[in-house]
Amino acid sequence: MRPSTFKKSVLATNIAILLGGAVSVGAVAAEAPVDTANIEKIEVRGIRASNKANINEKRFSNAVVDAVTAEDIGKLPDSDVGQALGRVPGVTVGRAFGQGSSVSIRGTDPLMTLTTLNGQNVASTGWYDQMNIDRSFNYSMLPAELIGGMEVYKTTQANLVEGGIGGTVIVKTRKPLDMEANSIFGSVKGEYGSINEEWAPEVSGLYSWKNEAETFGILVSGAYVDREYLRVGTEADLDWGGRSSIQPSSFLQSQERTALDATLQYRPTDNLEFGAHILSLKLGADSIGANMYINTDTNWGAGDSHCQQFNDAGVCTYSDTPESDPSDVFFQNWARKGEMTSDTFELNMEYDGDGYAIAAVAGKTKAEGGTQMSANFGYGWWGDKFKDIKWAGVVDATGKQIDINGRDMSFGIDNLDTTVGTSQWTGIQGPNTDEESYVQIDLDFDLDLGAINKFETGIRYTEHTFEKKEYRAVYGTLPNVFNSTDLYSGTMKLGYDEWTIPKANLDAMIDATVSLVDEFVYSRPAYGKIDEDNLSLYGMFSFEGEGFRGNFGLRYVQTDVTSSGHVIDNSPADNLGINAGWSEEVQSVSDSYHDVLPSVNVAFDLADDVILRLAAGQAITRPNYDNLFLSSSSGYPDDRRGNEQITYGNPGLEPMKSSQADVSIEYYYGDGNLFAATYFIKDISNFIVATAPETKAIGVINNDLEVPADSWIVDSYMNAGGGSIDGIELQLNHAWDNGFGINANYTFTDGTAPAEVYTDNIGVFTEASKHTTNLVGYWENDTFSARAAYNWRSEYMVREYGKYYGNRMHDDFGTLDVTLGWNVTENIALRLELINLTAEDDVQYGAAGVGTAVKPALQDGYPTWSFKGETTYKLGASFNF
Repeated sequence: MRPSTFKKSVLATNIAILLGGAVSVGAVAAEAPVDTANIEKIEVRGIRASNKANINEKRFSNAVVDAVTAEDIGKLPDSDVGQALGRVPGVTVGRAFGQGSSVSIRGTDPLMTLTTLNGQNVASTGWYDQMNIDRSFNYSMLPAELIGGMEVYKTTQANLVEGGIGGTVIVKTRKPLDMEANSIFGSVKGEYGSINEEWAPEVSGLYSWKNEAETFGILVSGAYVDREYLRVGTEADLDWGGRSSIQPSSFLQSQERTALDATLQYRPTDNLEFGAHILSLKLGADSIGANMYINTDTNWGAGDSHCQQFNDAGVCTYSDTPESDPSDVFFQNWARKGEMTSDTFELNMEYDGDGYAIAAVAGKTKAEGGTQMSANFGYGWWGDKFKDIKWAGVVDATGKQIDINGRDMSFGIDNLDTTVGTSQWTGIQGPNTDEESYVQIDLDFDLDLGAINKFETGIRYTEHTFEKKEYRAVYGTLPNVFNSTDLYSGTMKLGYDEWTIPKANLDAMIDATVSLVDEFVYSRPAYGKIDEDNLSLYGMFSFEGEGFRGNFGLRYVQTDVTSSGHVIDNSPADNLGINAGWSEEVQSVSDSYHDVLPSVNVAFDLADDVILRLAAGQAITRPNYDNLFLSSSSGYPDDRRGNEQITYGNPGLEPMKSSQADVSIEYYYGDGNLFAATYFIKDISNFIVATAPETKAIGVINNDLEVPADSWIVDSYMNAGGGSIDGIELQLNHAWDNGFGINANYTFTDGTAPAEVYTDNIGVFTEASKHTTNLVGYWENDTFSARAAYNWRSEYMVREYGKYYGNRMHDDFGTLDVTLGWNVTENIALRLELINLTAEDDVQYGAAGVGTAVKPALQDGYPTWSFKGETTYKLGASFNF
C-alpha cells in the first residue's frame, strides 16, 4: 500500500532522528506531506538511535504498535529473533532446543500469534516426528542478520491479515533503493557453549547495489551457522510399565542453518515501482538422544521396594537404593535425521497516482520438514556386559528438581554389550508440507470529507495446503545383530551431573537400521491433508483532525475447508499391519465459515507530548490442523478388549474469535523518552473442545479379539466455551545525555481459558505467564557500547507432543544477557555477547491434579523435567561500508 500523508511525515521524523537532525518531532509531524524522494540513506546507528526509531514508530502509529529496529545492518538488539521480540512489552518467548521458537503476545497461546514477512504469511513446519502440527511460525529458522526490523501489532485494524487473536508480528526485510549504492556488510562470529564446550562458526553478509539514477537496485544477503546444541538434565515424564522411574538424559542436535535473501526493485518513474523478493531458509536438525532409566521403586518389579515416599498420584518421590542391593538400569539411544526448509517467492507492484494509489502482490511460500529417519538402540540387564552397570543411591523428587546423589554412572564403550539389535518398532519417515499461494490488491484513495482523509480497500485470496505423511519400515529377514563398537564414536555427557558415556554415531545407527529394511510403506492412518481457500475483503477509513487521528473499518473473511484422509471401513491390510481396517482410497469432507471483523483505533493528543489511545475490534485464529484431520485411532487392531478408540476431526469447526479493547496513555518527553501505561482486555469465544467420549458401534469389528466386537470409544471436536484475558503494560524508555540509558517494561496478564480444552484440566492459556518484566541498561559513545538485559517471566504451562511428553508447568525463568561492543574504526566493529550469564536452569513439573487424564508423572507437582542452564558466549567482528 502507498504510505499515507501521515506516514510520510513519520518517515521524515525518523530520518531527522537517525541522521541527527535538530528538527523537533512535533514540528515535523504537523507539516504538510514531505518529499522523501531525494533522501539518500536511512540507517539506524547505535542503541539510542534504535530506541528512538522504535518509540517514533509507536508514537505515530494509529494502532497499538511496538517496534524492534536493528541498531545497524545485521545488528538486532539480540542475536536471536525470538529473543529480540521478548524485550517488547507484553511479549514472551518460548525456547526450544536452545533458541527462541514461539512467541506469545499478552498472555495468549503462541498459536494465536500471526507472523508475516513484509505483510504476508510464511510457510513453516517442524523437523520432529512427535511435535504438534499447528499454524505457528518457527522463529528458529530466521537469522537475526537478515532482518531490518519488526513491528508487533497488539490491536487489530482492517488492513492487517487476519489470524492473530494475540497480535500480529510483521518481519521486515531491507530494500536496495532505501540504501546507498554498493553497501556492504559482513560478519564472522564464534559461539561457545558452557555445556557443549565446542566452538561453532557463524557468518553473514549483505550487498546492496543501485544504479546512478536510483531506478534499479538489487540486494542479496545470507547467513550460515553450524552449531551443536547439547541439553543435559533429568526427565521423569514416563512411567515404565507403571513403575516409577527417572531418566538422566542428554540431547545433542547438529543445527546447520542456511538463509538466503534477495530483493530486486525497479522504479522506472517516480510513481511506479516493481519488485521481487526471494527468501530461502533451511535448518538441518539431526539429533542424538540418550536416556538412562533408573527405577526408584523395585528392581523393575523384582525384590523389595526402595521407595520411602510416594505422592498422591502414586509416583515415588524419595528412594534410597543401598549399595548392598543395587538395581539394574536400562540405557537407550535415539538417532533422528531431521530437516526443515521454507522458501518464499514474491512479485509486487505499486503505482502512486493523483489522489489514489494501487498496490499488488502475488507470491508462493512453501515449507517441507519432518523426521527423515529414526533409529533406536537399547541396553539392559539381559546383555553380556551392560548387565554389570547398576544403580545405588538416593533419588529425591520432593522439590521442583530431582536431586540424584549416588554412584557415578559414567561408563565407556567397553561396558556396552558386544552386539545389539535395532528396535524394529522404529524406522519412521514423517514428511510434512505447508504451502500457500497468495494474491493481494490494495487501493488507497485520498478523501476530503472533513476529518476523514483516506479510504483503503483491498482483496486478498490464498490457497493454503498442509499435508502430513508417514512411511513405516517393513523389516526383512536379515539378522538384527550389530557390533556395538561400530555404532559409537567418542564420548558425550549424560544427565545433570554430566556423567561420561559413549557418543552415538548417528549415521552408523541410521545406516544399520536401514540395512534391515525391505521397504518403507505408506501409512494410511497417519495421512492427513487440509486444503483452505481463504478470501478476505476490507475497507478502512483514516481520519485526522485537530488533536486526534485514527482509523475504522471492516474486514470480511470467508474460508472453505476440505479435510482429506483415510477412514476406518474394514478394508484389508497390505504389507503394513497398521493399515488394516483403513480405507484404501482417500476420502474428503468439506465445510466453510465466514465472518466480519470490525476495528477502530483512535489517538488523542491531550498535550504536545501526551497521547491517549483507544482501540477496539475483533480478531480470529483459525482451528489447528490437528483438530481438522479426519480421524485417528488407537488400540486397533490388537488383542486387548475395550481400548479401541477413535477421534474424529471436524472440518466444520469455526475459528476462535476475540472481542478486544485497549486504552493507553503515552507520555513522550525529552529527547526520545517514553513512559506508557496500557490496559487491555480480550473476550475469546469458540474454543475447540473435545466432546464427551461415547462408547458405541461404528461398523468396524476388531477381529483380533477372542470374541470379535464392534465397541469403540468415540471422541470428536466442537466449538464450545470461552475465555478472557485482561491486563496492564507499563513501559519506560529513558536516555541521559551522558550515554547511559534504560529500557524497562512490566506486563501483568490475568487469563482464564476453559479447562475442558486441556487434558490437564487447568484453565490457563498455553505458554502464558502472569508476570513478565524486562530491564535493559546500556551505555554507549562513538567508540564503545555496553548493554545488560534481564528478562524474567513467572511460571507458565507447556503443552506439547500429545500425551507422550504431555502438559507441564514451567517454573519462573529469568535470563541475564550482556553485550559489549567496540567500534574499532568507522567501518569495523567487535562484539562480545554473553547469553544467559546466570546459567538459569530449565525447570518443569507436573501441575495437573491427581486423577486427571495426563500420566501420573505429570500430576501432583512431580518434578518432570530439569535441564542444566547453559551460558553461551559469542565473539564476532563485522565490517560495514
